[in-house]
Amino acid sequence: MDKEELFNIKIQEPCLKAYTKAQVHWDSIAKPLDGLGVFEDIIKKIAGITQNADIVIGKKAVVVMCADNGIIEEGVSQSGHEVTTVVSSNIAKGIASVCRMANVAGADVIPVDIGIKDNINVNGLLNRKVLNGTANFAKEPAITSEGLLQAIQTGIDITRDLKEKGYKIIATGEMGIGNTTTSSALASIMLNMPVPKVAGRGAGLNDEGLKKKILVIGDAIKKYGLDNQKETCQEETFKALCCIGGLDIAGLTGIFIGGALYHIPIVIDGIISATAALAAERLVPGCQAYMIASHIGKEPACKFILDTLCLKPVIDAGLALGEGTGAVLLFPMLDMVIEVYRENTTFDDINIEQYKRFTDI
Repeated sequence: MDKEELFNIKIQEPCLKAYTKAQVHWDSIAKPLDGLGVFEDIIKKIAGITQNADIVIGKKAVVVMCADNGIIEEGVSQSGHEVTTVVSSNIAKGIASVCRMANVAGADVIPVDIGIKDNINVNGLLNRKVLNGTANFAKEPAITSEGLLQAIQTGIDITRDLKEKGYKIIATGEMGIGNTTTSSALASIMLNMPVPKVAGRGAGLNDEGLKKKILVIGDAIKKYGLDNQKETCQEETFKALCCIGGLDIAGLTGIFIGGALYHIPIVIDGIISATAALAAERLVPGCQAYMIASHIGKEPACKFILDTLCLKPVIDAGLALGEGTGAVLLFPMLDMVIEVYRENTTFDDINIEQYKRFTDI
């Protein structure tokens, strides 16, 4: 896939007929109208995405894109790249936080080495390495256009493969030291917002560390002319991804595009995942209709991105663990709501007139 092919991808709108059928079914269930709030909206959205109001999400996956970021050379993180190696290996071994939670939620965890600096060979880690980490964007562009396209294509292909294997919904996760710096930088660029307003403390920076992070991001945005772009939205986003990175974000961008192409709902996790979601919508308009927001992450940019995408998360718990843990938390909730959607008695079953919807005049 080249850049022109990426920009020319056309996304089909979700199925209005299936969405409407799901709405009619919700209204027929013996309960107050819209009694399950935003969860009813999510189920209707899934019906439209999958083109089927008979909703089943039994087979669930969590795709965790793992990659290193050269920007950590600038001291914007407490940890070094070796932490990415250790945690990615633990995810592959099934002993990381996301694995414990996914096991309870009945989801399969699929860690992907899309750009870990070290070369590691661990059973269960899908090797789709594009580079051994990105370059330090404070000094040079993080990724070439060819590398970016390869990472995006990797995400698209993984989504297609999972759909073919019968997965019904995909949660997005990531692992990579320094990736709140890349995501904050991209958020500042794509949202056209000041860096201090969107950059957070990541895995626990102190005041001095946060100031340095903001300075490094601001200098890079000016260095590459990303504060005064005049290209199209697609070109601006593509350039920003090349200059800033990272490979985890690029891979997740492909997952979101793949969800829209192959009609499978994709669940957004925290700030890194949300940044990729926004990048996907910028590069390929229409992807937003295939996304589900799980939670408001702790990083400041998270809320701004979800508002821009017009997505309403259902969890507000100050989460900042990453790995896809917030997205996985949504799965048991959806299972419970789907049980009501599929199995509850209807007004006809109990011979009671159902509630009617009224339009205010």
